[in-house]
Amino acid sequence: MTGRTETRRERDLAPAMRRGARGRCPHCGEGALFTRYLKVADHCPACGEALYHHRADDAPPYVTILLVGHIVVPLLVMVEESYRPEVWVHIALWMPLALILSLSLLPITKGALIGLQWALRMHGFDPRSPEYEPLPPGTAPEKIPATP
Repeated sequence: MTGRTETRRERDLAPAMRRGARGRCPHCGEGALFTRYLKVADHCPACGEALYHHRADDAPPYVTILLVGHIVVPLLVMVEESYRPEVWVHIALWMPLALILSLSLLPITKGALIGLQWALRMHGFDPRSPEYEPLPPGTAPEKIPATP
């Protein structure tokens, strides 16, 4: 497995975050990061990099809310000041927009955050770290692809 045997060398932050934001493995950029909408794969299906160390927790929703708020609120104020529409028009416009933006940005921000954690060797992404954890229960080692 790549994550346990590699020597300590620098990992590029920007490419790792870009790969994660695209939903790809931050290490190789080939394998899928997510098995479902927001479920992170235990290991990359292409290179075998361990991904179960991530600790995204509440950061992706927080960043998503911050981004959506900075997009929707200025637009709402601009429309209100220019056209003075009824309240139901605001509800019909901004609620669906906020929902669509939130659902589409959440996997992007979560992937970028996992790429950040991988590049900085946070939360067990460094095999020598005291936070390093063994395989989670229920994950059989034979399901992990061999390193190419």
